[in-house]
Amino acid sequence: MQTPKKIAIVGSGLVGSLLAIYLKKAGHTVHIYDRSPDIRKIEFSGRSINLAMSNRGWKALDGVGVGDAVREIAIPMDKRAIHLVDNLKFQNYGQEGESIYSISRGTLNRKMIDLAEQAGAEFFFEQKIWDVTLSTATLHIGETERGEWEERKYDMVFGADGAFSRIRHRMQRQSMFNYSQEFLNIGYKELNIPANADGSHKLDKYSFHIWPRGEYMLIALPNLDGSFTCTLFMPFEGENSFASLKDRKEVDAFFEKNFPDSIEVIPNLAEDFFKNPTSTLVTMKCFPWTYEDKIALIGDACHAIVPFYGQGMNAGFEDITVLYEMILEYGEDWERIFSEYQKSRKPNADAIAELSYRNFIEMSSKTADDQFLLQKKIEKWFSEKHPDKWIPLYSRVTFSDRPYVEALAIGDFQNTIMEEVLKIDNIEAIWNTEVVENKILELLQQ
Repeated sequence: MQTPKKIAIVGSGLVGSLLAIYLKKAGHTVHIYDRSPDIRKIEFSGRSINLAMSNRGWKALDGVGVGDAVREIAIPMDKRAIHLVDNLKFQNYGQEGESIYSISRGTLNRKMIDLAEQAGAEFFFEQKIWDVTLSTATLHIGETERGEWEERKYDMVFGADGAFSRIRHRMQRQSMFNYSQEFLNIGYKELNIPANADGSHKLDKYSFHIWPRGEYMLIALPNLDGSFTCTLFMPFEGENSFASLKDRKEVDAFFEKNFPDSIEVIPNLAEDFFKNPTSTLVTMKCFPWTYEDKIALIGDACHAIVPFYGQGMNAGFEDITVLYEMILEYGEDWERIFSEYQKSRKPNADAIAELSYRNFIEMSSKTADDQFLLQKKIEKWFSEKHPDKWIPLYSRVTFSDRPYVEALAIGDFQNTIMEEVLKIDNIEAIWNTEVVENKILELLQQ
């Protein structure tokens, strides 16, 4: 327990809610502000990519005793189901028993707010934070940006208010603050596969379903009610793009041609397509993340990434794990806590941003490529024989809590080895033989 402080968290999303539980555990008074209504009282749909919880996320949840409550709303996915135009292939994610977990964002957010309230945090919804005075940790709240504001002073403020954070917006106006944002020319739209009449799933329940088509792709993740949340990723403009699909007829024809096995399972395809918004994807980087011992950014507010590695939430939750480790190590020295937290997390946030960007190429193109599938098969076979010498990149990111920086560097090294291995004559026939095993061992020693 620390000396109790009065702490405000701006943002009642997943990271803000979990952070509140940790800060309550450390003995503080915690108030959480959000400009939106209480998500538990409104219908939530239309612009969500289901979440994929993996080791880093579970570590943060278990660290404060709420992991089991979240497991009740999660579905394990131990493999990819790759829907090619003419057939279906399965590819296991990790070793036996390793899975990522599908969770509805809305369902999890509601659960996290409940858990934070049970821990003693207090929520203030429909409260618009327009500014913060950094030096005094004072929030400025009002109905409009130009109207009257009320001041609320705290000992410290955490900005957990997402990629377009108001707290970061104030920090950006300091000198020596670095900031960048980069939008992909690809957007996304939510679609839905409803449950069968008996409540069962229309597709394999324990798979991450993906329809890889190069510049665009469709994914589907299972929900507890038998439905799947689908996400269509496509360029905004061009031949196969959101702009090119202007009416129901064009949407139906596009899906029949490119995702033929999805037609029968998405009954309200055109209706959902035109009803649900087309959302953008952004990578946001900044530094510093903190101001003295008063202000700290966390989660998407300081490192928003594209969703193609399923690590956005996991990385945000890992921020909290690391912050809490610093609290335990440095006690009452909040300036040191904040300094060490950002020093530890910034390089890793940059690394997972890079990995997430690259993984779009892997998911949309390479998962349909026989050479890529062979490479993954060889890596899995070799890592099972030599677990001390080879952990595949995906497993290093998803099924461990080793630093993302390390995963990026070792993944690049492993890829150069696999490029050489795939050049071996007749590799398709001899991929699991001593010749290949010895070649990888030799390259690893180099």
